[in-house]
Amino acid sequence: MSEDRDVMVLDDEPIVGDRLRPALEKEGFTVEVFTDSAMAISRLKEKSFGVLVTDMKMRGPSGMDVLRFVREKAPKTQVIVITGYATIETSHEASAWGAYQFVAKPFKLKELVKLVDKAAKAATA
Repeated sequence: MSEDRDVMVLDDEPIVGDRLRPALEKEGFTVEVFTDSAMAISRLKEKSFGVLVTDMKMRGPSGMDVLRFVREKAPKTQVIVITGYATIETSHEASAWGAYQFVAKPFKLKELVKLVDKAAKAATA
């Protein structure tokens, strides 16, 4: 299976990964879930993913820090930023750093799975 179907989900709320992993795996994605952003960055140093779904606010490095790291290390990775603290400013900052999409919580699971699929296709373009 190609790297673009590899997805990392990073959110300090375990429920997000618990909901997303089975829904994405059902669509043929390989999913790794992290609740610690520093551990996720360590994994991103080892492996590239087609798509990264990351929360914005977490203990340790923020979702924006992770987005910046991915832009420098793996520019083809498509990053979807999800947050319960959506503001115009954070949306613009995420866009400026090359986020594929900015999604406010709570999100609809089916819509986010479709978005990940679109992002995975964009990762190979």
